[in-house]
Amino acid sequence: MLKRRQFLAASSAAALRPQRILGANDRIGVGLIGCGVRGVGSLLKDALLFREESNIDIRAVCDIWRQQRENAAAKVKEAGAGDPRQMTAYRELLASKDIDAVIIATPDHQHCTMLIDAVRAGKDAYVEKPLAMDMKELNEAFDAVKKSGRIVQMGTQVRSLPSAMAARKFIREGKLGRVLKIEQSRNSVHPYWHRYGERKLEETDTNWRAFLMQRKPRAWDADQYAGWFGYRDFSRGPHSNLMVHFIDLVHHFTGVEPPRRVVTLGGSYRWKENYTAPDSVETVLDYGEDNFLVRYNTTFGTGAGNYLKVFGTKGTLDASNWSGKPFTVTGLGAEEPLAEGTLIDEMESDAHMLNWLKCLRTRQQPNAPIEAGFSHSVAVILSDESLMRGRRMVYDGQRRAIREG
Repeated sequence: MLKRRQFLAASSAAALRPQRILGANDRIGVGLIGCGVRGVGSLLKDALLFREESNIDIRAVCDIWRQQRENAAAKVKEAGAGDPRQMTAYRELLASKDIDAVIIATPDHQHCTMLIDAVRAGKDAYVEKPLAMDMKELNEAFDAVKKSGRIVQMGTQVRSLPSAMAARKFIREGKLGRVLKIEQSRNSVHPYWHRYGERKLEETDTNWRAFLMQRKPRAWDADQYAGWFGYRDFSRGPHSNLMVHFIDLVHHFTGVEPPRRVVTLGGSYRWKENYTAPDSVETVLDYGEDNFLVRYNTTFGTGAGNYLKVFGTKGTLDASNWSGKPFTVTGLGAEEPLAEGTLIDEMESDAHMLNWLKCLRTRQQPNAPIEAGFSHSVAVILSDESLMRGRRMVYDGQRRAIREG
């Protein structure tokens, strides 16, 4: 296993070397870091789906949890895509010369560290959301990516849907009028971390110390490991997880980012248990007097009341069903009102994974570049700091810092 000091020295040297120039017929070597529900069930699945079209190979899968690592390798073999190497140390994967790009699908608290290591090792990356949990790691990750020149796609895949692309064009062309407010309510009976926590494993199946990474050492806890979404050390809660897709769409639709001020309230009102993430949150984000207001809420304990709407002076865009169906206009606006039921025609758009894979060759920026990750992270960090401090939080763009105000 490479020690961090050895890895940083090697990756720094790699970053100074010219990167391999990919020809049209060259196979791109991809490695998967994080073989859990998201990593295998969605991202690896998509990469395999577009493997031949993008001329890539899945050459390695990496996870400290043995069963998940073995499952990922089996999925690649079942797809007739070869027999990838199985690794437990992600830095060893990054040191592999035949790996050109990596998919990072690990717990939230590991995203920035792994992304920084990846781009410094000369690898392009697709990294799951949210990008960061605090401003220090966010600024470090952003700067490392910009310095590296690597192609990085954030895992906010909803913005690449044909319906989302069409809504973006519709709103930015002024067809909804001036945007006044954007809201989402996203609820469910059970917190999403329950189904993750139900996974069974023993301490011998994994590497607890490697999982904790930069977090405070503690005794083995299977529930914290499997159900990490519910613990604030590893993921803050719905305002920093579910809200990411919504707030990314706010930025995508309007081009205005990040928020100026945020106020958040919340707590555990239904599921009073050992988990430390809140089960209910209500957050309001102010994008400036000349822009608009944004509201997001989640309540776990009820599956009712889900919606996503953009309120404009000409009408209201209903984006509640973002599964790919066309969005519609409902409600009347104050000026030049749109007809009730107006359909927003879909646009052609590559799937999020395919978009990234194509950009690995063209070297163009993907649909959700590092700037998108920076902006969505500022929003969720502001929201979480407001919740924890009980104060309104303000973002200072010049200093790239947050404060009470």
